[in-house]
Order: sequence, then C-alpha cells, then structure tokens
Amino acid sequence: MRVSVEVVGEGTRAVDLPDDATYDDLVREAGYHPQEASALVDGSPVPGDRIVDADEVRILRLIKGGATGDGA
Repeated sequence: MRVSVEVVGEGTRAVDLPDDATYDDLVREAGYHPQEASALVDGSPVPGDRIVDADEVRILRLIKGGATGDGA
C-alpha cells in the first residue's frame, strides 16, 4: 500500500508499506521511534498498533523540554 506521509515541518513523501503495517511501522518508516512521534489521521492521533487504513497521514514529532537555567 502507498501512503502519503507528511512529517509536520519537514514536508511530504510517499511511503510503500505492507498491507498489514501498523501506524508504529509507518512512524518507523518515516525515520522516528514510535515514542518520539505520533501518527495523525484527519487531525486525530491513532493507536500505534492499529493497521494503517488511511491514504494520508501526518506525523507529529513530540517535543521534550530542554535544560533550565540551573541545569535541572
């Protein structure tokens, strides 16, 4: 199956996946670990273990906070 994947802030590309691929597989194919990015379909997050059932998916990278002024 071919899916159009937009990584928010990085552009869009087509990805070929097996028919039984999950959204976690799609996130990995986009170059991220499922713990550092979420798949969105029609603006809503989808479970990583769900089989890909959309032609267009957005990948949103999750942001972690940086160090504070005191190094904590």
